[in-house]
Amino acid sequence: MNTHVDFVGVLFVVWGLLTALIGVSTLALGVGAIAVIATTNRSGGGEITAGLTAAFYLGIAVIAMLWGGSHVAVGVPLRQHKAWARLAAIVLGAGDLVLLPFGTALGIYALWTLLTERGKALFISEAR
Repeated sequence: MNTHVDFVGVLFVVWGLLTALIGVSTLALGVGAIAVIATTNRSGGGEITAGLTAAFYLGIAVIAMLWGGSHVAVGVPLRQHKAWARLAAIVLGAGDLVLLPFGTALGIYALWTLLTERGKALFISEAR
């Protein structure tokens, strides 16, 4: 079971880095929408639409970067068998279940690994 916990930690780090990368890419889309607003001289619905698009992409970018960063911040201590990281990984894994298809797979694997008695035992023995 020790190898499963270590693998979940590695997957959390990889998933977090990929999610943060998606957040940075989405941030570029939001900045592009802001550039459209800045370069258009005509009035009308174009500026409003670009503003809504920019707000949407910037919001999604911030959420993705925070979600990815939290996975990295939990994945590393999870491999060190920190008790708090197990609880945080369970919460993040439950949230990942709605992110089809890869987040769902990660969430199921993380919950299966961390909620079994053998998985719990690794963190209890390290806490003492």
